[in-house]
Amino acid sequence: MRRSALKAGRHLGWSADDLAGKPYARFWNPVVAPLGVAAREALMQGPIAEAFLPPLSEAQTMFFGGASTVENGFTLAGDGSMRLAVATDMPGVAPDMIDWWFGWHSDSPERYKLWHPQAHMHASWLRAPAKGSRGRTRYLGHTSIVDEYVGSDFVRLAISFVPPEALGLRHASLAAGGSATAICADSTLAGMPLTAGYLIHLVQPTATGSVMRSRFWIGGSNIRARGIVGIPAAAIARTQLRPSENDARALLVHCAQEMHHLATFLPALYAAFKDAD
Repeated sequence: MRRSALKAGRHLGWSADDLAGKPYARFWNPVVAPLGVAAREALMQGPIAEAFLPPLSEAQTMFFGGASTVENGFTLAGDGSMRLAVATDMPGVAPDMIDWWFGWHSDSPERYKLWHPQAHMHASWLRAPAKGSRGRTRYLGHTSIVDEYVGSDFVRLAISFVPPEALGLRHASLAAGGSATAICADSTLAGMPLTAGYLIHLVQPTATGSVMRSRFWIGGSNIRARGIVGIPAAAIARTQLRPSENDARALLVHCAQEMHHLATFLPALYAAFKDAD
């Protein structure tokens, strides 16, 4: 994975100044739980056949077509991409809490750090959402610029949120007022005129809360130019930004950790701040 350059003054964790005056400071917990059994087993198994983790073009069938796919694992596909799957049980979390979280956490670095205290460093909106907006309307069409560690690699990413149908997902449960939600985005290293990959976090209700089924498609044929200026950059990226097995392992661990950690505090955070700016 290509590393980004650290910006002066940014740091992991919360300092005393960070904590001061933050009404949500009580939700800061620097301890990240050990990986769950399913994630550990996926890491022990190693790369699997790419047929078990289909390309983005098959996302609709993967999620809603009844196809049997791997819920935790990764593959290095023949097109030079990596594909990942992570499933996270989220007790007490409702899908609308996830929509609220994705519209709330990029308002400040401290909010973003709550999510993964050992990897997240900074977050801000490329263009701030409308004041007073909530849930899907707050993040859709907006780009979050995040500084974080994925494994030992520090990266600055631009994550642009798009409607589910933009990535091929169409289902009644995802409509406004439906029972589920899907956080969908394209991503790249910040400042690059190309798309490097895509992600989907499908969140569906269960008897005890929700289950989040996360999928990533990064590199290879997923790399696409943004405008004419991005054409040569995309061509170079397809040959030089080829994800490795270590990259896939690091992202699987990162996703499993951050989503589990989020579930530990999100219900209480949402209850306290869902109507606050």
